[in-house]
Amino acid sequence: MNGLRQWVAEVDRLDRSVYEAIARTPSPLLDRSMRALSRAADYSKLSLAASVALAIAAGPDGRRAAARGLASLAATATVVNALIKPLARRRRPDRALALVPSARHVDMPRSRSFPSGHTAAAFAFATGAGSVLPWAGPPLAALAALVGYSRIHTGVHYPVDVIGGALCGVTLAEATCTWLDQSR
Repeated sequence: MNGLRQWVAEVDRLDRSVYEAIARTPSPLLDRSMRALSRAADYSKLSLAASVALAIAAGPDGRRAAARGLASLAATATVVNALIKPLARRRRPDRALALVPSARHVDMPRSRSFPSGHTAAAFAFATGAGSVLPWAGPPLAALAALVGYSRIHTGVHYPVDVIGGALCGVTLAEATCTWLDQSR
């Protein structure tokens, strides 16, 4: 048990160090775009827009992919926000202490930090939609990864929160898709 505590403490130190290194690294060209991307991902607006695009452009399979993606997103958001975040109880980063430039700031969410809900939702949508349209999965997953990074860049999440969000999103989307397949 002592070894596990030491391992967790070491991961936490590394997590905070990476967060602080990103905060301290000047990146004026990225600041605006990461802030805009993070805001665009609020309330899953990017995934909703992608679902409309898929439904219109890719015919019946696109509509099925959009439905799968949105079902995966809804299941993931529910589990992450109603179960995992309250249990994990991880506090949000202190942007002032880490000296995150104010040009990067987005509104600090009131929810707990672990896992990143924005990241979980984006990866869930990508996984669900990609299960129907495999060609759509990689670009949606790349967008999800950028959303995850934007949450670190804007100072509202630690890297481990984003990694946890990605894992939750993929895992819960796969479970949702399996359940949907078995329900037919």
